Order: sequence, then structure tokens, then C-alpha cells
Amino acid sequence: MKHVMLGLVVLIATFSLQAQVKTPQPSPTSKIEQTVGLTQIAVEYSRPSLRGRHLYGYLLPYGELWRTGANANTKVTFSDDVVIGGKPLKAGTYALYTKPDKIAWDIIFYKASDNWGLPKTWDASQVALETKSEVYPNPVSLETFTISFADLTNDSAVMRLSWGLRFASFKIEVPTDDIVMKDIERAMSGTTANDYYAAAVYYFESGKDIDQAKTWIDTCISMTENPAFYQLRKQSLIYAKAGDKEGAIATAKKSLEAAKIAGNTDYIKMNTASLEEWGAL
Repeated sequence: MKHVMLGLVVLIATFSLQAQVKTPQPSPTSKIEQTVGLTQIAVEYSRPSLRGRHLYGYLLPYGELWRTGANANTKVTFSDDVVIGGKPLKAGTYALYTKPDKIAWDIIFYKASDNWGLPKTWDASQVALETKSEVYPNPVSLETFTISFADLTNDSAVMRLSWGLRFASFKIEVPTDDIVMKDIERAMSGTTANDYYAAAVYYFESGKDIDQAKTWIDTCISMTENPAFYQLRKQSLIYAKAGDKEGAIATAKKSLEAAKIAGNTDYIKMNTASLEEWGAL
């Protein structure tokens, strides 16, 4: 009899394990990654939906701390030091807490990031950064809470916290220029033609010392046996910006011929347009 009962227990336990049913999470998890300049930003959060519920002042009470999502607290990771609201924030992973309000939200980056929701005891010493974010109207109502990035540049991005008919947003500034300048300094200790080219292009496109850019692009071309049409094109643009119109025209003509040989119609058009603009055609 004991053997029969034991067999029934095993059978029931096995059936229970096999009969487990998976169902969707009410607030599914999400992870987004965004490159801003050379900085990686990652966000992990759970996304609650309205499901007919009234949002502001009820589901999100004004002036109360919110985990900025559902389930475990939202985590934000920065690969480099950043600046938010004019305040520095070290690289690392933080819990993102907020205090929603009608006009502005409090944005809080909290050092202890492994909480299920809010910390049991709030520790002010764990607040790495606190700032405010204005609230804006959404053009359409968003059923599901959404964190996104907008207005991307080499040096910054805007993080948006959107739900219902409103969104809060704040700017994140990243140290792209510092990173690139350090890379240029390191590269110049054992420079190649490509290093000189990359440094010249960065100086040209970032509005830095154009004479230095001209020196570097000239060095790149002198080190290259057969300069490519795109290298010559960039050299002509740097010459033009440096005020050397004659040099710009001569180099653009070389780029044009090289582009014709390579069959690159885009560079043929660009060089032709520049030569016309400079009165050489």
C-alpha cells in the first residue's frame, strides 16, 4: 500500500511540473541600448500599461516616488561619465527613480540599483544625482509606458519618459570630444596615414583649428601612395575652409578624376558642385 501511495505522489508531482502554464507578464521587461557619440547607454525596465486606468494623480500619485516602470526598479547604465542637468554623473549602473508632478518631474539616479521597486529605507547618501524635468504633452496617448532617446548628436541625447498624454524629458551630455582628443593624442605617438586622416576630419567637422586639420590632411596624403577620391575630397574641403581656394580647386580636380576612375557618381557630383561654386567650371 505504501508503494502505491508513493507512486501516486510521484505521479501527481510529475504531472504538476508538466502542467505548468506560461502566461504573458502584465508589464513585460524591455532593454534598450543607445550609442551617443562614443558613449553606450543601456536601460532595463518593465513596461506597465494603462488598461483603462486613470493615470496622473491616481496610478501615478503626484509628488510620490516611483520606480519609473513596474516590477524591479528601472536600471540605467552609462559606459562613461556624463552630465545631466548640468551635474556630473560617474559611469556605472543606477536605479532611476522619479517623482511625477503636473509641471515638472524630479529625476533621481540612485547608486543602489538592485531593489525590487523602491528601497525599503530611502538612503539620501545613495542619491548620485537629482535634477528636474519639465513635462510636455504627447501628440497621442501612449497606452504603455515608454522610455526612449531623441535629439541625438555626437555630444548629447534626450531621454524621454512617456505615458498617457504626457512625457518628461531630460538631456544627457556625453564626453565625446574628450574621448576623441585623448585617442588622437595616443594615436599621434605612432601615427599612420589613417590616424592623420581621422584627426583632420574630426577637427574639420568639429570646428576646431582648421590650420592643424590642414597640416594633418597634408601629412596623410603625403604618406599615401595613391590617395583615394574621398581623401582628396576631404582635403579640398579643408583647404577651402582654411581660405586656400587655389589649393581647394586643384585638389577637388584630383578627387573628381579619381572618382571618375572609381565610377563613384556621388563624389563626381559633389566635386563638380564644389568646383562650380568656387568658379573653376
